[in-house]
Amino acid sequence: MTPGTEDTEAFRSAMAGLEQLRRFAGPAAEFWKNYLEALRSLTDAAVVVIARRRGTEATDWGRVGCLPTAAPTDPALREFWIRVETLAQQAAAQGATMLDWTPSGFRRTDRALAVRLEADRAEEVWVAIILLSGSEAATAAEALRRLQLAAYVPSHFQLRRVAAHLQSGEGGAASVLDLVALLNRTRRFMEAAMALCNELSARQRCDRVSLGWERNGYVRIRAMSHTDKFERKMEAVQAMEAAMEESLDQGEAIIWPAPPGEEQITRDHEKFSTVQGSRYLCSVPLRLGDRPVGVLMFERQDEAFEEDEVRDLLIAADLSAPRMAELDRHDRWFGARWATEFREQVERLSGPRHTWSKVIAAAVTVLLAVLLLGRTTHRVEAPFTLRAEKVSYLTAPFNGFIGEVSAEPGASLKQGDRLLSLDTRDLLLEEAAALADRDRYEREAEKAQAENTLAEMRIAQAQAEQARVRLQMVRNRLSLSVLSAPHDGYVVEGDLKQRIGAPVRQGDVLFRVSDLATAYVEARVSERDVQEVRVGAKAEIAFASQPKLKFPVRVQLLEPVAVSDNAGNVFIVRCVLDTRQGDWWRPGMTGLAKIEGERQTFFWILFRRTVDYLRLQFWW
Repeated sequence: MTPGTEDTEAFRSAMAGLEQLRRFAGPAAEFWKNYLEALRSLTDAAVVVIARRRGTEATDWGRVGCLPTAAPTDPALREFWIRVETLAQQAAAQGATMLDWTPSGFRRTDRALAVRLEADRAEEVWVAIILLSGSEAATAAEALRRLQLAAYVPSHFQLRRVAAHLQSGEGGAASVLDLVALLNRTRRFMEAAMALCNELSARQRCDRVSLGWERNGYVRIRAMSHTDKFERKMEAVQAMEAAMEESLDQGEAIIWPAPPGEEQITRDHEKFSTVQGSRYLCSVPLRLGDRPVGVLMFERQDEAFEEDEVRDLLIAADLSAPRMAELDRHDRWFGARWATEFREQVERLSGPRHTWSKVIAAAVTVLLAVLLLGRTTHRVEAPFTLRAEKVSYLTAPFNGFIGEVSAEPGASLKQGDRLLSLDTRDLLLEEAAALADRDRYEREAEKAQAENTLAEMRIAQAQAEQARVRLQMVRNRLSLSVLSAPHDGYVVEGDLKQRIGAPVRQGDVLFRVSDLATAYVEARVSERDVQEVRVGAKAEIAFASQPKLKFPVRVQLLEPVAVSDNAGNVFIVRCVLDTRQGDWWRPGMTGLAKIEGERQTFFWILFRRTVDYLRLQFWW
């Protein structure tokens, strides 16, 4: 493509295609596919990308579509993808932007163009990004103008879809109000649930609509459209409940297959779709205020769920949730049931059938005496991890490829032993090129000096200096291409012998080297027990791999600040070994540590958790 080709047949054909897309009435996915093809034909681009950002976060960009769809293998394309997010951010702020660079190992100039697309939603930003390989500046400028001409098409398509949706009357305010009125006429929860599922199934042209209700953090299926009874232990019902919990946990609607650019967790939806053969799914949470109380799942076989439909379903769910929650609360009042169950338990325990009551009472008395009066040393249990005092992380010094691997996990090392070397063939070529450039520019400077052309001499000297700096950078990388052991120890991480020739990025951790001569124990004590731990206290550890062996340790340090992990807030307790290390010990091994505390009664040891819980619940 060259400037001034607007009258060519290809240009007229591309513009005609854009005009057809402006009046396109099909699905959104098909529109974006055709739009990408039109942009590629219009600009003769090597790559075309449509990106979308929701909200104001600079990194919240999702890819809606891309041509070609295959993963990039050309190194020059990788450089383009690295710049995509920056281009999208600049186009969102400026309206249009252009960026050019010379790909590594190539002599051409690549140019990337980005234009902000017109959209009908203020909270969303759409950007079209293209790559022109080896193009001239005039060609890129012409492509940018053409890209700006096509920027209006998505907004026309979206506005036409909204207008058609409003004219059709589907999902309108009147329809939602009719649904709420229908629920208000019901008096029982199950009656309302069946009415809700059947009505939504008919209005939304769904094969099945199911309602799940939250109980103690889990979703339980309460109703299915056109189904009076179902077995809760069925695999299909359990898979549906798992998919509903996925929507409940995220607190938002989930569409399967997920639209391009969405970053939701849809694993359970995918599993349910595969098991049940439902091609299109949509799960919508029912929210009571900010808390989701249930989930509606819609299933179709022939038609995907569009964004406009999902918005209508969210409105219907939000307006239906208060009435459904009210019916559930009144239909499942638990006070009378709990009172009846309590009375039955009391009668059962105090009845005449308990002939051994005196024997049991005596046994209980003895047991209480032992629990309340007997004492033993309380030991705090905590998981531990064996750590190495000296640990080194060896990272890739620059982007490159693994050339040779000389060590593997478990290998014993001496300081300075060679671990890995990166492929230096490209660097050697760059070194030779830099040397040649330096010599050439130095000769040009000498020639200019001899001819008494001062300006050319200074230019040549500057270029020679640039070549020397580049040569120094290349030689510096060559010196860093070999990774060596920083100290004596063992390789505990870095199995790279199967990755020879694989690419690495600067900063990637390649090896972890630990010195086992200075190992210590790191115990993680729960905040509920930390007051029982004292510096200098004795303790024992047992490894998960050898639980029958116990090793004495001693508390050396208790960190004053808590940290969070999966078990809640814990305090790090550092323990030193009072015995010789085993030959089979390795950093990262785990087990259980028991730290000695003060002497306490058996009752306190067994029931301290319950007592602490009750104190927290009933203090005033």
